[in-house]
Amino acid sequence: MDIRKISVGADYKSSAMHYIVNQEILNANYIIHLIKHVSENDSIKIWIENKQGEIFLWKEFNSNMPISIEYNINFEWNHLFISL
Repeated sequence: MDIRKISVGADYKSSAMHYIVNQEILNANYIIHLIKHVSENDSIKIWIENKQGEIFLWKEFNSNMPISIEYNINFEWNHLFISL
């Protein structure tokens, strides 16, 4: 599953840092390109992209940090129409 957002910190509402895919960061010079869970070392990596399309590893959080993960959920709706 694709991760769309992570929140890092013990207090989700008041002091956690929130990172969202496609969020502008660093004076709008970069966007968050990808948030990925790395199972080998149980960490979360954040990759960013500059305006030239270059991608860099920006941050990595290990499993000792309190992290909340939100996944990107894509629903496909099938509509059934009944005529009376």
